[in-house]
Amino acid sequence: MTSMPNHGDLRAELETLTTEAFRPELSDIDRLSTLEIARLMNGEDTTVPAAVAAQLPLIAAAIDGIAERMARGGRLVYAGAGTAGRLGVLDASECPPTFNTDPSRVVGVIAGGPTAMVTSIEGAEDSRELAAADLDALSLTADDTVVGVSASGRTPYAVGAVEHARKQGALTVGLSCNAHSALASAADHGIEVVVGPELLTGSTRLKSGTAQKLVLNMLSTITMIRLGKTYGNLMVDVRASNEKLRARSRRIVALATGASDEEIERALAATDGEVKNAVLTILGGVDGPTAARLLEESEGHLRAALAASAG
Repeated sequence: MTSMPNHGDLRAELETLTTEAFRPELSDIDRLSTLEIARLMNGEDTTVPAAVAAQLPLIAAAIDGIAERMARGGRLVYAGAGTAGRLGVLDASECPPTFNTDPSRVVGVIAGGPTAMVTSIEGAEDSRELAAADLDALSLTADDTVVGVSASGRTPYAVGAVEHARKQGALTVGLSCNAHSALASAADHGIEVVVGPELLTGSTRLKSGTAQKLVLNMLSTITMIRLGKTYGNLMVDVRASNEKLRARSRRIVALATGASDEEIERALAATDGEVKNAVLTILGGVDGPTAARLLEESEGHLRAALAASAG
Protein backbone atom coordinates (compact mmCIF):
# COMPACT_ATOMS: atom_id res chain seq x y z
CA MET A 1 0.00 0.00 0.00
CA THR A 2 1.02 3.61 -0.51
CA SER A 3 2.90 4.98 2.48
CA MET A 4 1.31 8.19 3.69
CA PRO A 5 3.38 11.16 4.83
CA ASN A 6 2.57 12.53 8.28
CA HIS A 7 0.72 15.82 8.40
CA GLY A 8 3.86 17.77 9.24
CA ASP A 9 5.71 16.41 6.22
CA LEU A 10 2.77 17.10 3.94
CA ARG A 11 2.36 20.64 5.28
CA ALA A 12 6.04 21.32 4.64
CA GLU A 13 5.70 19.96 1.11
CA LEU A 14 2.63 22.08 0.36
CA GLU A 15 4.41 25.21 1.60
CA THR A 16 7.00 24.77 -1.18
CA LEU A 17 4.32 24.84 -3.91
CA THR A 18 3.57 28.05 -5.79
CA THR A 19 -0.09 27.05 -6.07
CA GLU A 20 -0.33 26.91 -2.26
CA ALA A 21 1.47 30.17 -1.51
CA PHE A 22 -0.14 32.68 0.86
CA ARG A 23 -0.55 36.25 -0.37
CA PRO A 24 -0.59 38.62 2.62
CA GLU A 25 -1.63 41.55 0.42
CA LEU A 26 -5.00 39.83 -0.02
CA SER A 27 -5.57 39.08 3.66
CA ASP A 28 -8.30 41.73 3.91
CA ILE A 29 -10.13 40.68 0.74
CA ASP A 30 -13.27 39.89 2.71
CA ARG A 31 -13.51 43.57 3.65
CA LEU A 32 -13.65 44.73 0.03
CA SER A 33 -16.80 45.46 -1.92
CA THR A 34 -18.18 42.78 -4.22
CA LEU A 35 -17.14 44.78 -7.29
CA GLU A 36 -13.61 45.22 -5.95
CA ILE A 37 -13.27 41.47 -5.37
CA ALA A 38 -14.65 40.78 -8.86
CA ARG A 39 -12.06 43.17 -10.35
CA LEU A 40 -9.31 41.41 -8.41
CA MET A 41 -10.42 38.00 -9.65
CA ASN A 42 -10.72 39.22 -13.22
CA GLY A 43 -7.24 40.70 -13.05
CA GLU A 44 -5.88 37.41 -11.78
CA ASP A 45 -7.56 35.49 -14.58
CA THR A 46 -6.02 37.69 -17.28
CA THR A 47 -2.56 36.32 -16.37
CA VAL A 48 -3.47 32.72 -17.21
CA PRO A 49 -3.19 32.82 -21.04
CA ALA A 50 0.36 34.16 -20.82
CA ALA A 51 1.33 31.28 -18.54
CA VAL A 52 -0.16 28.85 -21.06
CA ALA A 53 1.64 30.62 -23.92
CA ALA A 54 4.99 29.92 -22.26
CA GLN A 55 4.28 26.19 -22.60
CA LEU A 56 3.00 26.15 -26.20
CA PRO A 57 6.00 24.36 -27.75
CA LEU A 58 5.67 21.59 -25.14
CA ILE A 59 1.91 21.43 -25.63
CA ALA A 60 2.33 21.16 -29.41
CA ALA A 61 4.87 18.36 -29.06
CA ALA A 62 2.48 16.44 -26.82
CA ILE A 63 -0.38 16.91 -29.29
CA ASP A 64 1.71 15.58 -32.18
CA GLY A 65 2.45 12.47 -30.14
CA ILE A 66 -1.20 12.03 -29.17
CA ALA A 67 -2.46 12.49 -32.74
CA GLU A 68 0.09 10.05 -34.15
CA ARG A 69 -1.11 7.36 -31.77
CA MET A 70 -4.81 8.10 -32.14
CA ALA A 71 -4.41 7.83 -35.92
CA ARG A 72 -3.31 4.23 -35.27
CA GLY A 73 -6.43 3.58 -33.21
CA GLY A 74 -5.12 4.62 -29.80
CA ARG A 75 -7.04 6.40 -27.08
CA LEU A 76 -6.60 9.64 -25.15
CA VAL A 77 -7.05 9.06 -21.41
CA TYR A 78 -7.16 11.82 -18.79
CA ALA A 79 -6.45 10.89 -15.17
CA GLY A 80 -6.77 13.16 -12.16
CA ALA A 81 -8.39 13.80 -8.81
CA GLY A 82 -10.78 16.51 -7.66
CA THR A 83 -11.06 19.54 -9.95
CA ALA A 84 -8.33 18.24 -12.25
CA GLY A 85 -10.10 14.91 -12.65
CA ARG A 86 -13.44 16.59 -13.28
CA LEU A 87 -11.93 18.78 -15.99
CA GLY A 88 -10.55 15.69 -17.71
CA VAL A 89 -13.92 13.93 -17.58
CA LEU A 90 -15.58 17.10 -18.91
CA ASP A 91 -13.20 17.37 -21.86
CA ALA A 92 -13.60 13.68 -22.70
CA SER A 93 -17.39 13.83 -22.49
CA GLU A 94 -17.54 16.70 -24.98
CA CYS A 95 -15.61 14.90 -27.73
CA PRO A 96 -18.40 12.57 -28.97
CA PRO A 97 -20.97 15.34 -29.68
CA THR A 98 -18.33 17.73 -31.05
CA PHE A 99 -16.23 15.37 -33.14
CA ASN A 100 -18.43 12.27 -33.45
CA THR A 101 -15.78 10.19 -31.71
CA ASP A 102 -16.62 6.86 -30.13
CA PRO A 103 -16.97 7.45 -26.35
CA SER A 104 -14.17 4.94 -25.80
CA ARG A 105 -11.62 7.00 -27.77
CA VAL A 106 -11.29 9.91 -25.32
CA VAL A 107 -11.76 8.84 -21.71
CA GLY A 108 -11.60 10.59 -18.35
CA VAL A 109 -10.83 8.64 -15.20
CA ILE A 110 -11.17 10.34 -11.83
CA ALA A 111 -9.98 9.22 -8.43
CA GLY A 112 -12.98 7.69 -6.68
CA GLY A 113 -14.89 6.94 -9.88
CA PRO A 114 -18.02 8.65 -11.31
CA THR A 115 -19.32 9.55 -7.85
CA ALA A 116 -16.29 11.83 -7.44
CA MET A 117 -17.65 14.09 -10.18
CA VAL A 118 -20.09 15.57 -7.68
CA THR A 119 -18.85 14.36 -4.29
CA SER A 120 -15.42 14.47 -2.65
CA ILE A 121 -14.14 10.91 -2.21
CA GLU A 122 -11.84 11.05 0.79
CA GLY A 123 -8.43 9.47 0.30
CA ALA A 124 -8.92 8.48 -3.34
CA GLU A 125 -6.41 11.04 -4.62
CA ASP A 126 -3.71 9.59 -2.36
CA SER A 127 -3.72 6.15 -4.00
CA ARG A 128 -1.30 5.22 -6.76
CA GLU A 129 -2.75 1.70 -6.65
CA LEU A 130 -6.23 3.02 -7.42
CA ALA A 131 -4.87 4.82 -10.48
CA ALA A 132 -3.17 1.65 -11.71
CA ALA A 133 -6.37 -0.35 -11.22
CA ASP A 134 -8.45 2.24 -13.09
CA LEU A 135 -6.04 2.16 -16.02
CA ASP A 136 -5.78 -1.64 -16.00
CA ALA A 137 -9.55 -1.71 -16.52
CA LEU A 138 -8.90 0.04 -19.86
CA SER A 139 -6.24 -2.48 -21.01
CA LEU A 140 -3.74 0.16 -22.14
CA THR A 141 -1.64 -0.34 -25.26
CA ALA A 142 1.40 1.44 -26.71
CA ASP A 143 -0.95 3.42 -29.00
CA ASP A 144 -2.73 5.04 -26.03
CA THR A 145 -1.85 8.30 -24.32
CA VAL A 146 -2.44 8.96 -20.63
CA VAL A 147 -2.53 12.59 -19.48
CA GLY A 148 -2.08 13.00 -15.74
CA VAL A 149 -3.64 16.25 -14.53
CA SER A 150 -2.81 17.80 -11.14
CA ALA A 151 -2.49 21.45 -10.16
CA SER A 152 0.08 20.65 -7.48
CA GLY A 153 1.92 18.17 -9.67
CA ARG A 154 2.29 15.87 -6.66
CA THR A 155 -1.14 14.18 -6.41
CA PRO A 156 -0.37 10.45 -6.00
CA TYR A 157 -3.31 9.36 -8.17
CA ALA A 158 -2.15 11.47 -11.15
CA VAL A 159 1.55 10.67 -10.71
CA GLY A 160 0.74 6.99 -10.23
CA ALA A 161 -1.39 6.96 -13.38
CA VAL A 162 1.47 8.35 -15.46
CA GLU A 163 4.04 6.00 -13.93
CA HIS A 164 1.80 2.97 -14.51
CA ALA A 165 0.98 4.03 -18.07
CA ARG A 166 4.67 4.36 -18.96
CA LYS A 167 5.27 0.84 -17.71
CA GLN A 168 2.53 -0.31 -20.10
CA GLY A 169 4.29 1.43 -23.00
CA ALA A 170 1.71 4.19 -23.41
CA LEU A 171 2.67 7.78 -24.18
CA THR A 172 2.38 9.97 -21.10
CA VAL A 173 1.74 13.67 -20.51
CA GLY A 174 1.93 15.39 -17.12
CA LEU A 175 -0.03 18.64 -16.79
CA SER A 176 0.56 20.64 -13.61
CA CYS A 177 0.72 24.23 -12.39
CA ASN A 178 4.00 24.08 -10.44
CA ALA A 179 7.54 24.05 -11.77
CA HIS A 180 9.79 21.03 -11.21
CA SER A 181 6.81 18.82 -10.41
CA ALA A 182 6.92 15.09 -9.80
CA LEU A 183 4.15 14.71 -12.39
CA ALA A 184 6.10 16.38 -15.19
CA SER A 185 9.23 14.43 -14.27
CA ALA A 186 7.32 11.15 -14.48
CA ALA A 187 5.87 11.87 -17.94
CA ASP A 188 7.25 11.75 -21.47
CA HIS A 189 5.83 15.24 -21.99
CA GLY A 190 5.83 17.52 -18.95
CA ILE A 191 3.66 20.65 -19.21
CA GLU A 192 3.91 23.05 -16.27
CA VAL A 193 1.65 26.10 -16.52
CA VAL A 194 2.82 28.21 -13.57
CA VAL A 195 -0.03 30.62 -12.85
CA GLY A 196 1.22 31.67 -9.42
CA PRO A 197 -0.55 31.77 -6.04
CA GLU A 198 -4.33 31.73 -6.03
CA LEU A 199 -6.64 34.52 -4.89
CA LEU A 200 -7.86 32.18 -2.15
CA THR A 201 -4.85 30.37 -0.73
CA GLY A 202 -4.62 26.89 -2.22
CA SER A 203 -7.93 27.07 -4.11
CA THR A 204 -6.62 25.51 -7.31
CA ARG A 205 -10.02 25.39 -8.96
CA LEU A 206 -9.37 29.07 -9.77
CA LYS A 207 -6.40 30.08 -11.98
CA SER A 208 -4.95 26.58 -11.99
CA GLY A 209 -8.29 25.11 -13.04
CA THR A 210 -8.64 27.71 -15.78
CA ALA A 211 -5.14 26.94 -17.05
CA GLN A 212 -5.83 23.21 -17.08
CA LYS A 213 -9.09 23.75 -18.99
CA LEU A 214 -7.28 25.84 -21.61
CA VAL A 215 -4.61 23.19 -22.11
CA LEU A 216 -7.11 20.32 -22.24
CA ASN A 217 -9.07 22.31 -24.85
CA MET A 218 -5.90 22.40 -26.94
CA LEU A 219 -4.99 18.75 -26.45
CA SER A 220 -8.36 17.45 -27.64
CA THR A 221 -9.28 20.11 -30.20
CA ILE A 222 -5.96 20.28 -32.03
CA THR A 223 -5.62 16.49 -31.95
CA MET A 224 -9.03 16.23 -33.62
CA ILE A 225 -8.00 18.83 -36.22
CA ARG A 226 -4.89 16.74 -36.96
CA LEU A 227 -7.13 13.66 -37.31
CA GLY A 228 -9.30 15.34 -39.94
CA LYS A 229 -12.30 15.88 -37.68
CA THR A 230 -12.70 19.43 -39.00
CA TYR A 231 -12.77 21.15 -42.39
CA GLY A 232 -11.10 24.48 -41.84
CA ASN A 233 -12.70 25.70 -38.62
CA LEU A 234 -15.97 23.86 -39.24
CA MET A 235 -17.04 20.89 -37.09
CA VAL A 236 -17.88 18.62 -40.02
CA ASP A 237 -17.94 15.56 -37.76
CA VAL A 238 -20.52 17.03 -35.37
CA ARG A 239 -23.10 14.50 -34.19
CA ALA A 240 -26.62 15.88 -34.75
CA SER A 241 -28.22 14.46 -31.61
CA ASN A 242 -30.72 17.27 -30.93
CA GLU A 243 -32.55 20.06 -32.74
CA LYS A 244 -29.83 22.64 -32.09
CA LEU A 245 -27.17 20.35 -33.53
CA ARG A 246 -29.35 19.43 -36.49
CA ALA A 247 -29.69 23.12 -37.28
CA ARG A 248 -25.94 23.54 -36.80
CA SER A 249 -25.30 20.65 -39.19
CA ARG A 250 -27.22 22.42 -41.93
CA ARG A 251 -25.40 25.68 -41.23
CA ILE A 252 -22.02 23.92 -41.40
CA VAL A 253 -22.87 22.38 -44.78
CA ALA A 254 -24.01 25.79 -45.99
CA LEU A 255 -20.82 27.51 -44.80
CA ALA A 256 -18.63 24.83 -46.35
CA THR A 257 -20.41 24.69 -49.70
CA GLY A 258 -22.54 27.79 -50.25
CA ALA A 259 -25.29 25.43 -51.45
CA SER A 260 -29.00 26.20 -51.38
CA ASP A 261 -31.24 24.88 -48.62
CA GLU A 262 -32.79 22.40 -51.04
CA GLU A 263 -29.41 21.06 -52.12
CA ILE A 264 -28.29 20.76 -48.50
CA GLU A 265 -31.41 18.78 -47.57
CA ARG A 266 -30.86 16.41 -50.50
CA ALA A 267 -27.22 15.91 -49.56
CA LEU A 268 -27.98 15.20 -45.91
CA ALA A 269 -30.76 12.80 -46.90
CA ALA A 270 -28.35 10.97 -49.22
CA THR A 271 -25.74 10.61 -46.48
CA ASP A 272 -27.92 9.74 -43.48
CA GLY A 273 -27.29 13.16 -41.98
CA GLU A 274 -23.49 12.88 -41.97
CA VAL A 275 -22.22 16.44 -42.40
CA LYS A 276 -18.78 15.54 -43.76
CA ASN A 277 -20.28 13.17 -46.33
CA ALA A 278 -22.88 15.73 -47.34
CA VAL A 279 -20.20 18.37 -47.95
CA LEU A 280 -18.28 15.90 -50.09
CA THR A 281 -21.32 15.02 -52.22
CA ILE A 282 -21.87 18.72 -52.96
CA LEU A 283 -18.28 19.90 -53.45
CA GLY A 284 -17.05 16.67 -55.03
CA GLY A 285 -20.10 16.02 -57.16
CA VAL A 286 -20.37 12.41 -55.98
CA ASP A 287 -23.23 10.32 -54.61
CA GLY A 288 -23.62 9.20 -50.98
CA PRO A 289 -21.98 5.76 -51.27
CA THR A 290 -19.02 7.21 -53.21
CA ALA A 291 -18.58 9.92 -50.58
CA ALA A 292 -18.51 7.27 -47.85
CA ARG A 293 -15.91 5.24 -49.75
CA LEU A 294 -13.67 8.22 -50.48
CA LEU A 295 -13.74 9.31 -46.85
CA GLU A 296 -12.92 5.81 -45.68
CA GLU A 297 -9.99 5.64 -48.10
CA SER A 298 -8.85 9.08 -46.88
CA GLU A 299 -9.11 8.02 -43.20
CA GLY A 300 -11.78 10.64 -42.64
CA HIS A 301 -9.84 13.63 -43.98
CA LEU A 302 -12.29 15.67 -46.05
CA ARG A 303 -9.64 17.65 -47.93
CA ALA A 304 -7.94 14.45 -49.05
CA ALA A 305 -11.30 12.95 -50.08
CA LEU A 306 -12.10 16.09 -52.09
CA ALA A 307 -8.76 15.83 -53.86
CA ALA A 308 -9.48 12.19 -54.66
CA SER A 309 -12.94 13.03 -56.01
CA ALA A 310 -11.38 15.62 -58.34
CA GLY A 311 -8.81 13.13 -59.55
